[in-house]
Amino acid sequence: MFNRNQCLRQLAAITSISLVAGCGVLSSGSSDDKGPIVVGTTSAPSTLDPAASWDGSWELFRNIYQTLLSYPSGATTPQPDAAESCKFTDTANRTYRCILRSDMKFSDGDTLDARSVKYSIDRIRKINVKGGPAGLLGSLDRVQALGDRELVFHLNKSDATFPFVLATPAMSIVDPDDYPADSLRKDGKVFGSGPYSLKSYEDGKQAELVTNDHYKGFAQRRNDAVTIRYFQSSAPMVKALKDKKIDVTYRGLAASDVVSLQAHASQEGLELVENAGIEISYLVFNPKDPWAKKPAVRKAIAQIIDRPAIAHKVYKDTVDPLYSMVPAGLAGHSTAYFDDFGEPSSSKARKLLLEAGITGHVPLTLWYTTDRYGSETRPEFEELKQQLEDSGLFKVTLKSRPWKTYEAGYRKGEYQVFGRGWFPDFPDADNFIAPFVGDQNALGTPYPAPQITNTLLPESRRQSDRGAVVKEFQEAQQILVDDARLLPLWQGKQYVAVSEEIAGAEQALDPSTIMMMWELDRKTSW
Repeated sequence: MFNRNQCLRQLAAITSISLVAGCGVLSSGSSDDKGPIVVGTTSAPSTLDPAASWDGSWELFRNIYQTLLSYPSGATTPQPDAAESCKFTDTANRTYRCILRSDMKFSDGDTLDARSVKYSIDRIRKINVKGGPAGLLGSLDRVQALGDRELVFHLNKSDATFPFVLATPAMSIVDPDDYPADSLRKDGKVFGSGPYSLKSYEDGKQAELVTNDHYKGFAQRRNDAVTIRYFQSSAPMVKALKDKKIDVTYRGLAASDVVSLQAHASQEGLELVENAGIEISYLVFNPKDPWAKKPAVRKAIAQIIDRPAIAHKVYKDTVDPLYSMVPAGLAGHSTAYFDDFGEPSSSKARKLLLEAGITGHVPLTLWYTTDRYGSETRPEFEELKQQLEDSGLFKVTLKSRPWKTYEAGYRKGEYQVFGRGWFPDFPDADNFIAPFVGDQNALGTPYPAPQITNTLLPESRRQSDRGAVVKEFQEAQQILVDDARLLPLWQGKQYVAVSEEIAGAEQALDPSTIMMMWELDRKTSW
């Protein structure tokens, strides 16, 4: 493994922030006597097959599938999970070797061996879902399975971030007997090797997780079962928490609910845990649209958007304005958009349009999803519409869809401008630039950026010390600003609201803010 402490030391420090005090005086025990711990979230999976997912489905995958590497509580670099050990075997960071734990099995008792891992990785690339996780494997040339336990990953270029890729839930290990090599599994069943088995699943409603007796890895389960309930918005989720129908919320709390909980949680038998987050929100412009393809239109929008107003008016200061695709807390963060555009200015935006020969109102359609990024999404886009129309330069129409059809729509290029959020695959600046550029990317919208993809990213990936690549990432971000194809809006914080009866919420989020359900426990005594 390589050393990334220099660039993550600040992140490790700020992620310990909590609004909870005195938790250490409690003992805890099994949840047998009160049934499963029930967790609420607004982030439902779009799929149960890892080969199809480069999105929030990972939150479920982390708990039911297993990867070679993952993040034990408190870790900021990947550590062996299904693997016993992993390391680069050369100084160029092009050959990566892993040894599996012995006697590994899937939840149905089938053997998990090196062939299973190779099959799972190869399958992702063979199926090659548009906008899917194959985009994470651009540096992989081939995988070798040597015997039952040894794997060698041969890279086509130096890539010090490859261990982080292997630790993403996209690289979940699946059973070759149950998952087709060239198509997605469609029967709604899951056989993984993670800490839990998926007992039952109702799409968009609920997932029941129970102990996987065959699990071998670093996770030490503090409960025997977890039920995840999926909500459309924050209000019914918080009501369910207050009514003790759920025990924990971990994604999608509305800003108004956060503010209310900050003031009144203890009176309602609840606790609120605040973690520094590296989630970002941004706009994407479709380069095939007659208006969005014009640099002057994109830059005029960038010149008008008032991020502090969004953060304050819509999100009640539970998010921070963001002027860089790389969030604060990671090496490579900058304020490039502010440096180029400064304070919001309609007059500067008008000049940009006039210089491009654009007069009159520019017709603009902004798309957002109704059930993915929290209850403030609609008010946020209403605020964006207001800001743009108040400039006198744009006529804006708002449109929305539920996530599943929304995602399919932007991958087909149906939207002029659309909103996206990004929960990182891993906590490195690379993961806030690489997924969005190139012919195949997480947005399903080709974005050729050869200076970034062919020069700056390869240069940065040769460096194991991730704190030493600030220059490359800042240059890459300046290219993004010059193109204005992506427009960062805000950086979020992560809030977990939890019943006073539940322990472990402070340790339950990994560096990508995915909840490790096994850390949750019921308190048994005061």
